[in-house]
Amino acid sequence: MKPPMPAQRLQSATAAAYASVGNVGVGFDILGHCIAGASDRVEVRRIDAPTVRIAGIDGCVDVLPTEASQNTAGMALLALRKALGLQHGFEIFLHKGISLGSGMGGSAASCVAALVAANALLERPLSRESLYGFAMEGEAVASGGRHGDNVGPMLVGGLVLATRDRLVKVPVPASWHCALVHPHAVLETRKARAALAGDYALSEFVAQSANLSLVLAGCWRGEAELVREGLKDVLVEPRRAPLVPNFARVKQAALDHHAMGASISGGGPSVFAWFEHRAEAQAAADAMCSAFAEAGLDSDRFVAPVDGPAASLLTAAEGEQA
Repeated sequence: MKPPMPAQRLQSATAAAYASVGNVGVGFDILGHCIAGASDRVEVRRIDAPTVRIAGIDGCVDVLPTEASQNTAGMALLALRKALGLQHGFEIFLHKGISLGSGMGGSAASCVAALVAANALLERPLSRESLYGFAMEGEAVASGGRHGDNVGPMLVGGLVLATRDRLVKVPVPASWHCALVHPHAVLETRKARAALAGDYALSEFVAQSANLSLVLAGCWRGEAELVREGLKDVLVEPRRAPLVPNFARVKQAALDHHAMGASISGGGPSVFAWFEHRAEAQAAADAMCSAFAEAGLDSDRFVAPVDGPAASLLTAAEGEQA
């Protein structure tokens, strides 16, 4: 009789997480959606050592902390190991496809892709929602706080209301598209958040709450006019606009092409706009790029459905049980 074959388990996995539009203007730190076109890819290998280590980084960003606790992907996996009491560790290789300081969720994408890959290596993989807290721990390394408007959509896809403890997917008509334009400039997340220091009037909070409510209602009902009325950031955009070169012209270019609304993506300097149809978004993206060019900046453009893809597991490889 032949001896039994050794048990197999996954030893390595690779996952990708896609860019995001944080805040969506009116939902500071709690509303975001992912968008196809740019992504981070992370390879994770299971190791016997009870630690997390960064084996390498390449792509559009290759100078990042290699100490796990100072790296968003590393910190996310450290939090996962601690919470689950894992005896084994992980080795990470980051392939950066999203620039940092772009307003496209570059720091969030690394930790989400790492978590999705590492989760595939667990004996009992967790649900995407169960990874949310670990993703916020990773994101906090870059932003200085736990917020889910980038990591939430990346984990589950689409437009997401991301509270401290819950992810709520918001339905969006399939025809609605986003134009996201990234100027070749860097705006560090902490600097963008520092611009928000100061006093706010109660009337500003009331107006922003009303606008957020209109956007959410418009998405759920598929009524573009409600979104058009509500997609106006009166709280954060006025304070960050001076940090984005030629922002007023870029925003107006989107509105001139029938955008439902336009604002700063995440902390900036990228600018996003929503449209009822893809053709409008494509034409607007060209005009928005031209407006950045007036300020001497080249830019990248992405046009894709608002209901964007969740992070995906790309490959997984088995190894013999030790």
